[in-house]
Parts: sequence; structure tokens; C-alpha cells
Amino acid sequence: MIVAFSVSPMGTGESVAPAVARAVQVVRESGLPNRTDAMFTSVEGEWDEVMDVVRRAVQAAGQDASRVSLTLKADIREGMTDGLTHKVEAVEQELSAE
Repeated sequence: MIVAFSVSPMGTGESVAPAVARAVQVVRESGLPNRTDAMFTSVEGEWDEVMDVVRRAVQAAGQDASRVSLTLKADIREGMTDGLTHKVEAVEQELSAE
């Protein structure tokens, strides 16, 4: 599965960069394939391992907050591996064929 998620503490001030960095660090240290962009972090793996990483990332982001906002989107597809790369490559192939 691939999960794209965004986590943000609430009530901790204007900048959430330190909290988001803690969450991204959890994802990167997980060893699972992942990518971070301006809006979401995507992580790929089996259900239990991905959801555990998301749970720990939420905890890390919310360590100084009494409330945390989580947005999550999942693509659950049996047998797919390296979806983070293949999905983007398929779109790029379509664009180059035009």
C-alpha cells in the first residue's frame, strides 16, 4: 500500500516546521520507501508497517501539542511494489507521448 499523509500540531504557534520535521524523521528512519513534498509525505509498504509509521509520526509531530490534525489517503493494491516510482513513471510516459 501507499499512504500519503499530512500531520500538523494545533495550537503550537505559526510555524509547524519543527513538528513536521520530527514526523518526517520517523518516516525516513523506518526504512520504508518514502517521499516528502510540500504538502504530503508518502510511504509504501505493508498495511501494519505503514500504519505503525504513520502512528509514530503523528506522535512525534504532536509531542508538544494537545491536538493534532491528520490527513491520510491510501492506495491499497495487492501485489504492487515500488508504486512510488512506477506511478510517477507511468504519468511521465503519457506526457512524453503527447
